[in-house]
Amino acid sequence: MPLRDLPEPDHLPALDPAFVRQRPALGLGPTDSAPRILLLYGSLRERSFSRLAVEEAARLLRLFGAETRIFDPSTLPLPDQVPGDDHPAVHELRELAMWSEGQVWCSPERHGQITGIMRAQIDHLPLEMKGMRPTQGRTLAVMQVSGGSQSFNAVNSLRLLGRWMRMFTIPNQSSVAMAYKEFDEAGRMKASSYYDRIVDVMEELVRFTVLLRPHAIQLVDRYSERKQTGASVDVTTDLSSIAIAPQT
Repeated sequence: MPLRDLPEPDHLPALDPAFVRQRPALGLGPTDSAPRILLLYGSLRERSFSRLAVEEAARLLRLFGAETRIFDPSTLPLPDQVPGDDHPAVHELRELAMWSEGQVWCSPERHGQITGIMRAQIDHLPLEMKGMRPTQGRTLAVMQVSGGSQSFNAVNSLRLLGRWMRMFTIPNQSSVAMAYKEFDEAGRMKASSYYDRIVDVMEELVRFTVLLRPHAIQLVDRYSERKQTGASVDVTTDLSSIAIAPQT
């Protein structure tokens, strides 16, 4: 199973507990079940800073009450490499996307863009699959790591892709410059404004995921798709029709 284990899931040395809201989405929507968040990273290096950043994000999400799963792309084939995409890693990635309510995408910036590893994962997620949509209506947080000065090329590309995949990309984002300076020998992120921004982004992702949870289906309900599938609207039960009907 291409899932990556999260080391030290409850150890957050860079976080100051005096300022933490452990349930940042309280009061915004139903929280009877944990928000389900899938995290993707874009490098296969042994010391991958996009993976390390994703692991820090996953620890924070767990603290904020979410359930997290990190996909390991090391066995993922290239798009169209395997006939019919019939490969265990592809199946697992799509199942995880269907499972998720929200996602985190973190890519290194390479040649001013996201990496091929990052793009391959997104390209393996179809807009429609056997009548189901593995990304539509999910929330999305975007992050990037850079070897040099701070840049936003990768997160801008991820935002564009999130919109194309019909996801609700949250306003906040994270861009870690000179990432090799921001992690210690054990792979843990040091206390810094970059770390604080990741905390902000994960708080916001949990809030938007819970806020949209009761409305996700209605928000992506489309006329063109109803027309294509022949799903006519019953005006006696459709809430929007009832709301604008003349009062008697």
